[in-house]
Amino acid sequence: MLNIMLCGCGGRMGAAVIAAAKEAGDYIVAGVDINPAADSPFPIFASPDEFRGKADVIIDFSHHSALPGLLAYAARTGTPLVISTTGHTEEELAAMKAASAMVPIFFSRNMSLGINLLISLCRRAAATLGADFDIEIIEKHHNKKLDAPSGTALMIADALADDGNEHPYVYDRHAERRQRARGEIGLHAVRGGTIVGEHEVMFCGKDEVITLSHSAASREVFATGALRAARFMAGKPAGMYNMDDVVNSL
Repeated sequence: MLNIMLCGCGGRMGAAVIAAAKEAGDYIVAGVDINPAADSPFPIFASPDEFRGKADVIIDFSHHSALPGLLAYAARTGTPLVISTTGHTEEELAAMKAASAMVPIFFSRNMSLGINLLISLCRRAAATLGADFDIEIIEKHHNKKLDAPSGTALMIADALADDGNEHPYVYDRHAERRQRARGEIGLHAVRGGTIVGEHEVMFCGKDEVITLSHSAASREVFATGALRAARFMAGKPAGMYNMDDVVNSL
């Protein structure tokens, strides 16, 4: 049984983690949320510093602006931190890296095991197809999502751009009339309805197109992935970890 502090417990993903943890037999010892609920099976605080107990791991599904306080608390208490939020600035990403010298930090822009398998397949496709194939990434999410493109789309793009070549990201093709440049990666965002999360990667070559895609039917896949990461992180030494480490440990 894992004792968890859940940040963002009042949100949609927080509710999914609560349900998944109950089913898995894990125990949420405390929640952190800017809007503490009146009725909750565990105490909820406005700040992690208000919690006087001990958790085995922190799962964060709140907002990237909460990161400084979470990193400070994790470092002070030696509690592993699983960061599942997106939209972080370069400064916040650097702060994660700095904190990982003192405490174990897990960060993934997508907690789905399937998405991380998709990324592995995309890397293989890119290496096989080469520079003659143009890469376009299309992501679709619900109309409440704040950041665009999604953290997952950027995660896929970063993985495909990590080959030593120049791959400029293009987000808005209508702003400039020109032919597509060789090597660039296009990212496109769709927002509507209650779409949980869909990601499509197109490799477009001469007279043929290869498409790899992933679709999440519910938020449960992300909650389950976060719990899997939390179990992996419990007891780990200081350092930066991601879903590749979890996948390779299976």
